[in-house]
Amino acid sequence: MDVSLREVHDSDLPVFFRQMNDPESQHMAAFTPEGPVDRDRFDAHWARMRTSPGTIVRTVLADGDVVGNAGVYGEPDERHVTYWIDRAYWGRGLATAALRELLALIPERPLHARAAADNAGSRRVLAKCGFRETARERGFAAARGAEIDEVVLVLDGG
Repeated sequence: MDVSLREVHDSDLPVFFRQMNDPESQHMAAFTPEGPVDRDRFDAHWARMRTSPGTIVRTVLADGDVVGNAGVYGEPDERHVTYWIDRAYWGRGLATAALRELLALIPERPLHARAAADNAGSRRVLAKCGFRETARERGFAAARGAEIDEVVLVLDGG
């Protein structure tokens, strides 16, 4: 599959909303925005992400189809990566390809990431892209309604 990134279009938002409301995807991601089924909240979140200085968000395409999103956000010394791939496309290398594309767009380092400790797929994606584990913490996972173990990772260098 040909994986590419492009600017987020308004027409992508309904697709993202559907993807983010898949219960299995929410459980796996764990650290989701609160109230993901609230469309007004979702739209406000995306409006902030698309207009916030320093935040870069992209639509992930696979063979031209919208399959998710990826982005970088945060203060200059604490920039974080985020990505979401439709569950129908898991296990095909799309998240890794999308994150590599995103990292090529963002030259600054270090970049940070967090993942649920039990999310082996996301941890594998981050490791393949050069992130290394630096700590383990506990954090509140809105999608699970509880504190869970999380892995903190960093990508150094250039």
